Amino acid sequence: MFSIILAAGWPIWPLLLASIIAVALIIERLVALRRVKVLPSGLLQRVIAEYRQGGVNEAMLNRLEEESPLGRVLSAGLRNVGSSREIMRESVEEAGGGVAHELERYLTTLGTIASISPLMGLFGTVVGMIEIFGSQSPTGTNPMQLAHGISVALYNTGFGLVIAIPGMIFWRHFRALVNGFVIEMQQQAVRLVEVLHGERKA
Repeated sequence: MFSIILAAGWPIWPLLLASIIAVALIIERLVALRRVKVLPSGLLQRVIAEYRQGGVNEAMLNRLEEESPLGRVLSAGLRNVGSSREIMRESVEEAGGGVAHELERYLTTLGTIASISPLMGLFGTVVGMIEIFGSQSPTGTNPMQLAHGISVALYNTGFGLVIAIPGMIFWRHFRALVNGFVIEMQQQAVRLVEVLHGERKA
């Protein structure tokens, strides 16, 4: 592996750094965007049951906010339980916007790495081509410099694609996952508002 890095020349180092960052972001988002952590099963039903038993209290709201992103959205509605339906929905939407922004954390960075990695590989290819042309001299071609130029060009192109392809796959996957979570949270929040205003049973 180290011999490949040496053969690829100095342009490979920015690509290596980008690959390390991309892997770290993918692992972090895989852990953070687990469904059980974002949308705990049965949370809405539990919140409704607790509200009907003892109403709303600060301890309950604080516990909800710390429990999960869905809990933060539901607690925003519960904090305005005495207000009109419109005010409750507005508070839920505001909280949902903040939660959505938090769920999308680092996705822009991951998408940027996936987008620029082929360009970084292309830059390495250009550097390799410059070395290839530099190997030409009036006395003939320097085989060592020619081989090194070809190695730089090909390795950097390949490594750029190796970073970009999984990076783009995971970026699209996480974006779709976040969009699905946000829609489900909106649905559950609207359901909570309707239940608290007596427009539906549960």
